[in-house]
Amino acid sequence: MPDNQSDEDKRKQAAASLLKEMEATAARMRELIVGMPPHDLLGYIYAQRLMKMMSEQDISEQERQAAGPDDLINQNQFLLEYVHAVLASDPAPDDFEFSEEKCAELFELSNKLRDQALFYAMATSADTKDGAFGPDTGEIEFRAKSSWVLLRGNRYQVLEGEFYRYVLAPHDDVLRELYDVGAEDIATGFQAMTDATRSGHANAIMEMRSQFDAFQGFAKAENRPFAEAMEAWAAQNAAQRTAARSAMEDMFRGGVANVSRHTDLPQDLLADLAYERGEDTEFFAPGDYAGTPYRTLPARKKPLIKLGSDYFAVDPCFTRDAGYRALLFNLLQRKPAYKATFNKRQKVMSEGAFADILSEQLPGAKVLQEVYYRDPVSKQWSENDTLILIEDVLFLVEAKAGAAATIASPALDFGRHAQSVQDLVIKAYKQCERFFNYLNSADEVSLYHLIDGKHVECARVRRTDYRVMLPIGLTVESFSPLSAYCKELPQVVPLLGKHAFVSLSIDDLFVLRRLLPTPGVFAHYMEVRQAVAGLRRAHLFDEMDHLGAYLKKNRFDADMADQLKKDADFVVWDGMSFDVDRSFEGEICETDPFPTQECPEEVLKLLGALDATRGSGWLLAESYIRNLGGDGRSDLAAMLAQLRKTLNQHNGRYFIYGQQAGTPFFIWLHRSGDKIDWQKVNDKASSAAMITPTGVMTGLMVEATAGGTYKSAYTFPVTRPAGRTEANAYIYDDANRMKQRAEAYQQGRPKPAQPRAMPAPTRKPGRNDPCPCQSGLKYKKCHGR
Repeated sequence: MPDNQSDEDKRKQAAASLLKEMEATAARMRELIVGMPPHDLLGYIYAQRLMKMMSEQDISEQERQAAGPDDLINQNQFLLEYVHAVLASDPAPDDFEFSEEKCAELFELSNKLRDQALFYAMATSADTKDGAFGPDTGEIEFRAKSSWVLLRGNRYQVLEGEFYRYVLAPHDDVLRELYDVGAEDIATGFQAMTDATRSGHANAIMEMRSQFDAFQGFAKAENRPFAEAMEAWAAQNAAQRTAARSAMEDMFRGGVANVSRHTDLPQDLLADLAYERGEDTEFFAPGDYAGTPYRTLPARKKPLIKLGSDYFAVDPCFTRDAGYRALLFNLLQRKPAYKATFNKRQKVMSEGAFADILSEQLPGAKVLQEVYYRDPVSKQWSENDTLILIEDVLFLVEAKAGAAATIASPALDFGRHAQSVQDLVIKAYKQCERFFNYLNSADEVSLYHLIDGKHVECARVRRTDYRVMLPIGLTVESFSPLSAYCKELPQVVPLLGKHAFVSLSIDDLFVLRRLLPTPGVFAHYMEVRQAVAGLRRAHLFDEMDHLGAYLKKNRFDADMADQLKKDADFVVWDGMSFDVDRSFEGEICETDPFPTQECPEEVLKLLGALDATRGSGWLLAESYIRNLGGDGRSDLAAMLAQLRKTLNQHNGRYFIYGQQAGTPFFIWLHRSGDKIDWQKVNDKASSAAMITPTGVMTGLMVEATAGGTYKSAYTFPVTRPAGRTEANAYIYDDANRMKQRAEAYQQGRPKPAQPRAMPAPTRKPGRNDPCPCQSGLKYKKCHGR
């Protein structure tokens, strides 16, 4: 290139060159794939993962975690998509021949094409200075393009059936009419489809071992030569012979992808989800991006391919979204008159999904659907989908549907790709904004249901009753990463200046309800999630990354905010979902507990008591406790245990916790079974409030046994006297005694040793290691600050 060219011109030329290289690489891959028998090729590709798994049998779990994610899965997945694309685009040739050398070349080309596509994403995004997402549009464009190429499905296969069971249930009667099977049977079929891919090889190996052991026992009992024994065994065990043949197909000829054999789904339904050989005419059609990952892969439209008389799920990871869309599309194609009823049922399902799927996280919540109110600005009636009120937390959920963002390539038209997501997010955001503005227009506002054409009041709501207010946009399908990046849109700002908008999908809800099983932990996660949603230029890829960061770091919003304060232009956390992803692999999700935050047992018992009691203020108390970091939780646990163990000698003990945080709790531990003297408790709490800087305090009553059983826990109001009178003088006197004891305690505490000069360490100490200066303090509180 000429030296006088600008960097931008050089990048444009590099991008044009990369595009030609991608097209050439894709064309050669097409030539190789079409020239080999598809069953043998699939068997070879699947076998690579099988051999990798067998080679890792002796590797410890610690070594696996240290190695991080296995990219072979992504490499295989990328190649399988191209196998599907070629089979869908090319008729079966008259002659083909399997070649291991050509397979090796195919793997090499597949990895090369992935790399070329990634470099192309960099080259075509680097010069985007501004756009829909402001100055960060270039970074977001790169991530959208690279995610389009490199990330496949991003689903947990064990949840496939659960998703289909839920989203197809509204159409059960029509599915039975058209396919002679209902939502439950279809969901079972999709789960069987993914289970075959997930564990089919392991099952095939077990079947072969079982058959071999059975034959050995037969041969030994018969005492015949091997060949004769084999012939006799086969003649007497026809079913076992068939099972062995199927296991061999699964292991070596791609049989794990044979949907016809591994599911009971009807032929008509499979046909609606599948391409015939050579049916697709768009992916390899002449023109820019021909055959490259930046065109829409056929698997994004229909996930199956018909080979002979059977249907194959060559690409298992697009089965969720593509299968769902294709099924609904063909349902309406087969019965156009169902369109109006279909839309109505879809609306009911999507609007009710949040409260329905998360019913265990929202016990006793007041759920109002299709809520109406008269907008004070336009004077017109406005409607919101779902309002959920639980304790001091308000959820406003706006459900939207749309598939363009999962089908339209960001390379062909990034603006259109981004706009399709923006349309969903902005529409939901604007509806939430209108409601929040209405809520803020008066001390108390009225809400209505539309009944027989008339607006009938159904509730009155006061904004000041809610500590947390969460506006949420909910979609059936996930639009990561763009849905997370929409917070960079100039028009998306925290509502009323402090309530950030959060985008979720129904997919996300199924995972959240498993890993956040109680109302308290779910509400706290949503608080943290909202805080991150309000941080511009701080990003994670999708909801699973947010969830993983929460489980690892708790208030990770504070960590990201600190990084932004240190002159970071853009903060991106990657790989945070690793522990969440691992918990859904193989049989682990059925046997092992899901990952959780670290928390002392004593504090967990207190949280359990709050959840069991669910008295007024319980989510506030849980939020306060869960906000504590590791040291704070340990300190609280130590104090609780110390006083709880004395309950055999005292029927009540108390302490103040959280004064430094500015939101202190007066915690009273009471011997379970004994009557509570509330006059005494309230007086002590009032005295405690007088020695706190703000005078504002929340009471927490904990009924427990000295042995460690927490029976109940609930908050109670604490009142600080307005002025000293003869009647309340004893409260003031007690407050003075509390203050003197606190001062004496502080004076009597041993002062920490002064830090010494720190010797040069042989390695950098961890933050919780003893400081090398031998001060007795942790490194983070001494020389590590």
